[in-house]
Amino acid sequence: MPISSTGSAIATPVESSNSAIAWGPIIGGAVAAIGISLILILFGSGLGLTMISPWSGESSSAATVGISAAIWLVVVQWLSAGLGGYLTGRLRTKWAAVHTDEVFFRDTAHGFVSWAVATVFVAGFLASSLGSLAGAGAQAVGSAAATAGVAGSAAAAASSENSSSGGTDMATSYFTDALLRPQQAQARAQNDNTAATAEVSRILLNGALQGGVPEDDKAYLSTIVASRTGLSPQDARARVDAVLKRIEDAKVAAQQAADEARKAAATTALVGSLSLLVGAFISCAAAALGGRQRDEEEDLLVATRY
Repeated sequence: MPISSTGSAIATPVESSNSAIAWGPIIGGAVAAIGISLILILFGSGLGLTMISPWSGESSSAATVGISAAIWLVVVQWLSAGLGGYLTGRLRTKWAAVHTDEVFFRDTAHGFVSWAVATVFVAGFLASSLGSLAGAGAQAVGSAAATAGVAGSAAAAASSENSSSGGTDMATSYFTDALLRPQQAQARAQNDNTAATAEVSRILLNGALQGGVPEDDKAYLSTIVASRTGLSPQDARARVDAVLKRIEDAKVAAQQAADEARKAAATTALVGSLSLLVGAFISCAAAALGGRQRDEEEDLLVATRY
């Protein structure tokens, strides 16, 4: 022991040469948690696919699917985190000459690190899988867009009144029609059915974009319908109103479906983040429990020897 200049002994701090973190138990617990997570995720995916059907009326609602997915994520996180944390605490070697509070802290820290390693790996696996699915979806959307583009080009060509007007921008076609709209719509509808049909389509498209068809456009549509079908002006206006209502109902239904999907996604994200926090806590608690049981078993074994 070193001696000071005054002749008193200087206390030398004792520092362990061993690291306070044991990567072996951490990796072992993380691998166990990863395995359980993948098994449960695949099992949950199989159950989720049974809730979705391409046939109308046979699939569960978006809210039901989202809530079920969120609950299953909680179950997966809790089971995998609990098992991984317990194995991390149970597999580590006993720390000799370490205070009880320090042992408890190290066990919880090991459980947290094991949970973090498993979570990062599973998140990477899910991101890769979702990326593949997104790529397939993007390819399908691209094919649909190409098909729509061909159909749109064909429709534009069919609606051209002559070759000189074929380059008219679709964004201004509706306003061009409004400027050149004839005083007598019957003559337009009877003399040029193709042009009348194209103009009706542009009026409906503009109404969908603007959120409604103006009253003067409704009156003009009624006149064209009456001329083409032979209906009375009152019946033609009733038909126009009925078709516009069906279009509005379809738009509202699509908006409601999108809103339900948004709410389901938000619920899944919030519950998923909460489950991760709870999973981290469970992993820490399970590691502390496993470490304490491991030390108690070793102390009991030593006591029985003597």
